Formats: sequence, C-alpha cells, structure tokens
Amino acid sequence: MTEPLAEMGVLSEALRAAAAAAEAYLAGLEDAPAAPAGIDDAALAFGAGPLPEQGVGAMAALAELLRDGVPAATRSAGPRFFHFVTGGGTPAALAADWITSALDQNSFSWVSSPLGSRIERVALGWLKELFGLPAAWGGVLTTGATMANFTGLAAARRWWALEHGREIDQDGWAGLPQLPVLSSGYIHTSATKALSMLGVGRGSVRRFAADATGRLDLAALESALRELGGRPALVMATAGEVNAGDFDPIDRMAELAHRHHAWLHVDGAFGLFARVSTRARELAQGIDGADSVISDGHKWLNVPYDTGFAFVRHPELMHGTFALTGAPYLPVGSDERPSFGDHGPEASRRARALNVWATLRAYGRDGYRDLVDRHLELARRVGEQVEAAPDLELLAPVRLNVICFRFHPPGASDGALDELNRRLGAAILADGRVYFGTTVYGGRVAFRPAISNWRTTEADADLIVGVTRELAAGL
Repeated sequence: MTEPLAEMGVLSEALRAAAAAAEAYLAGLEDAPAAPAGIDDAALAFGAGPLPEQGVGAMAALAELLRDGVPAATRSAGPRFFHFVTGGGTPAALAADWITSALDQNSFSWVSSPLGSRIERVALGWLKELFGLPAAWGGVLTTGATMANFTGLAAARRWWALEHGREIDQDGWAGLPQLPVLSSGYIHTSATKALSMLGVGRGSVRRFAADATGRLDLAALESALRELGGRPALVMATAGEVNAGDFDPIDRMAELAHRHHAWLHVDGAFGLFARVSTRARELAQGIDGADSVISDGHKWLNVPYDTGFAFVRHPELMHGTFALTGAPYLPVGSDERPSFGDHGPEASRRARALNVWATLRAYGRDGYRDLVDRHLELARRVGEQVEAAPDLELLAPVRLNVICFRFHPPGASDGALDELNRRLGAAILADGRVYFGTTVYGGRVAFRPAISNWRTTEADADLIVGVTRELAAGL
C-alpha cells in the first residue's frame, strides 16, 4: 500500500474529483433514460481480472470507476425509475450522506458516537411525530424494511414466548409450541423472510384471502383467532400492498388482535406514508393501535440507500434479541445516552440518522405532506390515462402511488395476454426511457410502476403510458 502520508496528499484531490463527477451525474438525471443502453454489457465487463499485486493508486482507481463503472448504473435516483417503489436522495439527505461517510461513525453506542446516537434519538422522535405514532414507543433505524420487519417481529416473538413463561432469546425454542401467524394474502416476502430468520418459518403463516388478489377475509381471520381460545398469536397487517398499493383494514385488525390476545405487526414499507397525506390518511387508520410498525426510508422519505425504521409499542421488548451482553468492554446505554446497537440487529452501524435528520429538518412536515400528495395526484393521473387508452386495462383502483395495469389490445385472448405482457415488460426494461417490471396480480401478468421520487414531474409520469403503448405497438 502507498505510504499513508502520500495517500493524505491525494485525499483532497480524490474528493474533489468524486464531487465533480457526482455533480455532473446528478445534473444529467433529469434528461437521462432510467436505464441507459448497454448497462448489462457494461456491468459484465467492469472489474474483470485477478486481484492486482500492485495497486494503481487512488486517483487511477477512481478514474477507472468513473469511466467504466458509472455507465453500468441504472439511474435509480432519477425521476423515471418506477421499479420497486424507489425514492431518491433529497439534496439535504444526499449531502448529509456524504458527511456521514466522511465522519465514518460507528453509531452503535453513545461512547462510540455521541453525535450519531443523539441524532438517531431525535430523528426517531420526529418520525413518530410525522406518522402520528405515540412518543413513548421504542424505535431504531435499520438497513431497510427486511431488517425493520425482523426487529419488530423479534419483539413480537419475545412477547409471545414470555406469555408462555419462557425467555426465548436466552433459552431458544425448545419446548415451545408453534407460533401462530395470521395474515391476509398481502403479506410481503420481506416479512416472511424475517419470520424465517427468526426461526418461526415462512410456512407458519396462515393467509386468509377473500380473492385472488390477496384481500383480507376478515371473518375468517376472526374465526381463526377465536379458535385459538386466547392463546397468544401474531397478526400481520400490510399498509401498502406492493402490486396495487392496497391496505389491509388495519383498524379492524387491531381491534380483533387485542380482543383475542394477539400482537399486531404492520408492514408499512411505503404505505405508512399515507399517514402524512391529506388525501390518503384514512387508508392507514388504526396503525397507532398496532404493537409494532415498520417502514423504509429509501422509499418515500427519499434518503439514500440503505435506511429503514422499526417502532415497537413496548421498548423493553427490543432488548431481548438484540442486547449486546457478555462483553464487559461494551458500554451500557441509557435513555439520555442510548446505545442503539442494543435495539436492532446491527452492532456495527452506519450513522444513517444524519440523513434522516437532515431531510426532516430541511423540509419538515409540510414538505413531506406536499411530496406524498403530489405523488398521489401523479399516480391517479396515470391511472386515468390507462383507463382512457383502448389497449390498456387498469386492474385495480389507484389508491396510493402504485398503478397496476396491463396491455390488453382489443380481441386478444386471455391465454395470450400473459405472454404478451411479459414480452412487453422485457421491452420496457430494454428500452430504458422509463423503468418498471412485471408482476402477477390476481393471476394475471401486469405492470406496477410506483411514483415515489422527489424529482418526478407530470412529464415523467406521462411517459409511463406513452412508452408502454409505443413499445406495445411494435410487438
């Protein structure tokens, strides 16, 4: 390795080069295709060869990354990337993210990072205010919705085991019955993955669906809870189903769960932001009656990857699975000087709270209310365009920011439509002007573009239908 003092000499030069390249890249996002031509080939070609015996130095490595690596990147931070419910970094969040990398804090404890710990506590408090959650709830920032679900469900598992008189985090599963898990058909794969990691098992979930889309059969859920006879259970609710943006009836589920001795967990990876809106708040009624709630920051909060948050009604339950015990050198946190490594799965933790704090400080409640409401209007605009097009079919009402539709030319047989839409989906991704993929909704292959980027305008949203119909005409 180059001598440290020599590397110090190029640090400023490398940072200036990176800043200039980043600024140029971001300035081009407004007009760039969501997926530039040739990105697959560029990605496959980049970084080939064995580990070098002699390094080329910081500036040469950076130049190679900028020259050959950046062309392989999707413009996922841009206004026309509608895949996977993806936001983009607001100016405040992105700048704070650069500062976060420069400070390089391990934000697992107050001792290692007083700044990171303090800002995380403040940011979590502001998020609870933003979403209308009780101030007394516990919270922690995570890498995203999967680990946020893992955190909330670990608290649920601990509660359930304590109801059976067992310390599961100390003693394990031995001697305990199967944990009953009940949900609608809307449950997301990140939630079932978290159940798998917790030892509950993906196959433990009983889904009560009233139709092929997964909509909750509330009467069947109530009957199943009644059959448990008061034995503790876990009820899973979804705020913002990924295919069409629909919601479980969370207020009714909360009432049932608490009447029948069950824990209610709400996966609100993007749907929790309905509580910020003036136009969709009623969809998320009852979330403050849950026992744990999660969401993603890199979706509608528009902070850089990777950020999520988990909130738990009883904070003390977060310590069982995640407490850092048996190591005397590790500091013990307090309410005023928290150690968030005891609240969530990571012991080594990036100070991602700086991004969250900065964007909330910059834009406030009104800024996020306006952002969410604007995106809802754009989604409904696209939905109206789909309904007006003779060769497109809207498969579900536009309830939030997802538009679920398919290509359905007059006279096409049902048997041919799935394959036709798969081919069209591949063409949309290859074209790259807009970016969204296919799903299966109600047994039919469909598209599900989602609008959640702060840069997206009417002109960007209008491309969804325009490009889809243009490419469909060439099939």
